[in-house]
Amino acid sequence: MDYQKKPWLKFYDSRISEEVSNEYDSLFDLLKQAANIHNEKPALTFFGKSWSYKETRMISEWLAASLYRIGFKKGDRMAIMLPNCPHYIFSLFATFRLGGIAVQVNPMYVEREIEYVLNDSEAEYMVIFEALYPRVKQVQSRTSLKKLIVVGFGGKKVELAEGDLYFEDFLTHDNVIPEIPIDIKEDVAILQYTGGTTGVSKGVMLTHHNLLANIIQVCDFTYNAVDEKPENFKIVSVLPMFHVYGLSCNALSGIRIGCNQLILPRFDVNEVLELIKREKPFQLTAVPTMIFALNSHPDLEESNIGDIYYLSSGGAPLPVEQVKSFEKRVGKRLADGYGLSETAPSAISTPPFLPRKLGSVGIPIPGTEARIVTETAAGYVDVPVGEAGELILRGPQVMKGYWKRPGDTEMVLKDGWLFTGDIAKMDEDGYFYILDRKKDLIIASGYNVYPREIEEVLYQHEGVEEAIVVGIPDSYRGETVKAFVKLKAGITITPDKLIAFAKINLAPYKVPKDIEILDELPKSSVGKLLRRMLRKEEEIVQA
Repeated sequence: MDYQKKPWLKFYDSRISEEVSNEYDSLFDLLKQAANIHNEKPALTFFGKSWSYKETRMISEWLAASLYRIGFKKGDRMAIMLPNCPHYIFSLFATFRLGGIAVQVNPMYVEREIEYVLNDSEAEYMVIFEALYPRVKQVQSRTSLKKLIVVGFGGKKVELAEGDLYFEDFLTHDNVIPEIPIDIKEDVAILQYTGGTTGVSKGVMLTHHNLLANIIQVCDFTYNAVDEKPENFKIVSVLPMFHVYGLSCNALSGIRIGCNQLILPRFDVNEVLELIKREKPFQLTAVPTMIFALNSHPDLEESNIGDIYYLSSGGAPLPVEQVKSFEKRVGKRLADGYGLSETAPSAISTPPFLPRKLGSVGIPIPGTEARIVTETAAGYVDVPVGEAGELILRGPQVMKGYWKRPGDTEMVLKDGWLFTGDIAKMDEDGYFYILDRKKDLIIASGYNVYPREIEEVLYQHEGVEEAIVVGIPDSYRGETVKAFVKLKAGITITPDKLIAFAKINLAPYKVPKDIEILDELPKSSVGKLLRRMLRKEEEIVQA
């Protein structure tokens, strides 16, 4: 197959350009232009209160000016640890305005994980949700953090340490800031922490260009072929902004298209269905576990969810049977897609104009090249159509590299191609199918979980001699985490005690749901623990 022919292009609507044309000078310029165009139209709605595009830009500039006065400069890192809320948007764009780097911190992280991300990124500034403030203060002395800005949603305020301020107290109402030159292709805008197959968490460096390109790609693919757009259409923004999927495909793309984002801090199936029924949004983007919850709700049909123009899912594989069941109930097509943190995140998608093939994640988005390859003695070669191989990608959305990890960067970026480690195939039409993932990666409820990190925590328990962690199929979460443990001689401990220990040191979605204690764990001839053997045995049991 000659991949230069890009067979998927025959499906592009005539209004879709093959290439990406960027009209922005920076990510802040994205907000600036949106504010100039949409002005008083609502941009963000959160629990009954709305902020216009003009107000969103104004507050972001106030925050930038306040940061500038205390010494925030280009290249400084701003850690953001918030649930979905307007303050997330304000903090992001204030950081972009000053040429800073936003460090995405998962609000579910425990102290050990927070400390690692803060130290690896060397962040000196942080915007933090008030309920998480005590957690960060426990580790601050062991990090570079020097300024915490606290966000609350009303009610009794927590007592802050000297120097820390609530968002509204920190904000000064002026926007006197010098122009900061931005090199969109070189300047990093976001550090999105992920994990590697070795379990070492890495900061994915996404430049202004990477994110702007992906926003344009997603918006053009999704909306350019829409014949009738509402005057001020609404989208549900429930995907976590701390993950690049929710950030790029919802929050930032929403700014570009001038919609009103209906922001929810977390996913609650009843709340989402009530919102859909009341607000009649144009779009809902979800992860599979959200689709499962919606599909299990007895009042799904009564919510008028079938009136939503574009329903899509991503972040993890979506079982075909769930798709069929969901579509039958709502009478609307559910689109799937594929991406990675390293591609900011979208690479392959099922836009509204594309004939859908069940099981496929769609076709490459504009400006994206995709190939299926295998490694030979002569190097990497394309496999025949329909055969499995490693999916590699090239496009303007592909990351700059991993933060302070040139060796890891060289392993995955080769001649401009990103080697995803995911096994896929492509059919004769250019539709892609994801067959498997990196052998050790677990995706639980849409979150990446890396076994070695969990194993390292289990090894910290004085009674554990050896540990292996695998993912096992789960009808709701996609996969769930299971650990196999060999105890030290003379030690007796229950699985529940080990799970309780893990809960202290891991975010909830990483904690093993089951721990099995064995007399011996499988090893190779040189003594290497064999994860694949236990995974295979579990697959047989599950079958």
